[in-house]
Amino acid sequence: MKHTRYLILFLLLSATVLPSKAQIEEEFDSIADNVLFNREMNGSIIIHSNGWGLEYRIGQNITVTKKLMFEFNLLEMKDAKEIKSINPFFTNTRSYFYGKMNAVFMTRFGIGQQHTLNRKPYFGGVELRLFYFGGLSVAFSKPVYLEIIKIDPGSYRYITVTERYDPDSHFPDNIYGRASFTKGFDKLKPYPGIYLKGGLGIDFGTINQKPKTVEVGAALDIYAKEIPIMAFKEANQFFLTLYVSFGIGKRYN
Repeated sequence: MKHTRYLILFLLLSATVLPSKAQIEEEFDSIADNVLFNREMNGSIIIHSNGWGLEYRIGQNITVTKKLMFEFNLLEMKDAKEIKSINPFFTNTRSYFYGKMNAVFMTRFGIGQQHTLNRKPYFGGVELRLFYFGGLSVAFSKPVYLEIIKIDPGSYRYITVTERYDPDSHFPDNIYGRASFTKGFDKLKPYPGIYLKGGLGIDFGTINQKPKTVEVGAALDIYAKEIPIMAFKEANQFFLTLYVSFGIGKRYN
């Protein structure tokens, strides 16, 4: 009977203390989630009108509604005229893009600002931001190599050799397929330039310290020289793209 009284007393104390502790923790998390953190970093995957890419940003608050941000982008830049082809006269061939002379990759190093249009309510919702960036853009062209069908003069059999694509001697009937992606990196050619970018960002994360974002925007890359991509198309030095990105990040002090 004595032990039963102690058990009942313990259960009553637990029922009183545990909810209070849970309430305190919930209130603490709620307060922490509404702290204005001074710094932010995030990483994103970019899907743009001519390919895809990766992005990393880091920055800090200038005011309550304004952030100074630095960013780095690594992008693939395709041409709208690229059409995947395959040699129908041979088996086990590999697909390739007929007429493509160079694969192009772009790097961007920039600075910009984010302007918060609204603060996310305590009960959730979304935060909207306008942003604009600008800075240095450097493109790199990598020559395209293909497996070319030839006749071995000794055995008179078909063989394949790896050659840099030449529009004057490589045609759909003697191209077996694309060569290894790593072929040609020793012949990278840089093209320096600048870029401008702007758009609208949406933070829909439920935790203030861990933003989840979607951005839609446009970017313009301008280079000092034209960058040849396709053999049968005039080279371009201006690249205007539309994009959407998906990212996650961290806010901290």
